[in-house]
Amino acid sequence: MVTKSCTLDRLSVRADEDSVVSDAGLLVAATLAQRLDLAGLLREHVTVPGSVGAHPDRKCLTVVHSLLAGGDCIDDVNALRAGSTSAVLGHRVAAPSTVGTFLRAFGFGHARQLDVVTRRLLTRAVTAGAHPQFGRSVTVDIDSTLCETFGLAKDGAREVMRTGRRGYHPLLAVISGTGDIAHARLRRGRSNDATAAPLFINETISRLRQAGATGQIVLRADSGFYLHDVVAACRAADVRFSIGARMIGHLRGQIEAIPDEQWQPIEYFLPGAGVAEIPYTPFAQDTHGRDRTDTVPLRLMVRRTPPTQAQVRNRGQDTDQAALFPVYDYHPIITDRDGDLRDLEADHRRHAEVELTIRDLKHGMGLAHLPTKSFGGNAAWLILNTIAHNLTRWITRLGFDQGHRMTKNIRRRVFNLAGRLVRTGRRTTLRLPSRWPWAHAIITAIKRLRDLPAATG
Repeated sequence: MVTKSCTLDRLSVRADEDSVVSDAGLLVAATLAQRLDLAGLLREHVTVPGSVGAHPDRKCLTVVHSLLAGGDCIDDVNALRAGSTSAVLGHRVAAPSTVGTFLRAFGFGHARQLDVVTRRLLTRAVTAGAHPQFGRSVTVDIDSTLCETFGLAKDGAREVMRTGRRGYHPLLAVISGTGDIAHARLRRGRSNDATAAPLFINETISRLRQAGATGQIVLRADSGFYLHDVVAACRAADVRFSIGARMIGHLRGQIEAIPDEQWQPIEYFLPGAGVAEIPYTPFAQDTHGRDRTDTVPLRLMVRRTPPTQAQVRNRGQDTDQAALFPVYDYHPIITDRDGDLRDLEADHRRHAEVELTIRDLKHGMGLAHLPTKSFGGNAAWLILNTIAHNLTRWITRLGFDQGHRMTKNIRRRVFNLAGRLVRTGRRTTLRLPSRWPWAHAIITAIKRLRDLPAATG
């Protein structure tokens, strides 16, 4: 039984403290953004016309820091205006109405200006040491995702998608092993998986080269990008590729004709899985049936997997019969890479890591929905989400010397930590809780980020 003296009713509550910083850990993110001169890049490249475009750095950084703190809509920037939070951000926090008006003023060309910012920001992050592997080979995963919206007011999302829902269909390029987003592009919901993919791939490769990727670049993608133009774009950019193939034409017959002795067993969650390869020339003819002159033979890797018990039941087979006469599932992949078949097939399966980044954007950042009616404003919202996402990844490596961490993990331990500003004479001190388990790591991270050289170029 709780005594009267211990009840929460006796706790007095007042809202009269101006020195409290509700998300004091944002100082870590703001410090890295300052070392990379993100504000300077925004002022230089973002030129939304009229008075609404004044101080684009403040408005964009307000959105970025709100996303880092856990905001997922425009109104959530109000949380940064409480207490003295702006003191750890390094800029004046814009009001929600200002941010909304600013985003709605974006055209698609203004969103492309933000693309220039992210291109140069990636180069500066690599220079700061965020990607030491860039001197060797780099693998980039290309994928698309569906961002559902509701209602008919959003430009580019009014039509029903193939899934029966409305929304947008952005393209993402994710650097393997890091979760960093090299490039992102918003598309209307009715776009196919590979709509504008060749141009997107060209720009992604250009970004990686500009950022310092001097070694071999490998591109991985699923069967949604199984197109002649995608392969041609990779070959033109001197990029190796590994792309899931579609089971069309006579391909299934060729795969089923592979002798059993050519199948090599692999480590897989389904016992009995194996891989084999055959020479194959994809896209030998165009859509009109004419022979192409620019096609070359490639390696066709095939993974076959036995059916699960659920698939056996769905097919109406007896379990013993299925064991004697299994109907395999086949997963073909085209590649121009050299190396051991099993190693290459296992590496292609790691393309699934891109889904972790998409999950982090939707459930860790604010990409669960797009907030404005303007297509350009929503395109800008996507890019600002990728900036916030990348800052979190770079902070983890440069500040905390750790590998991959989910955004929610860093937010709980770092960004959402409360503090208090204390001013004595000419010195201002941010005081953190004395028994916070990760306080020492946060202070160490701030020192490391402050020691980074100032960004140039």
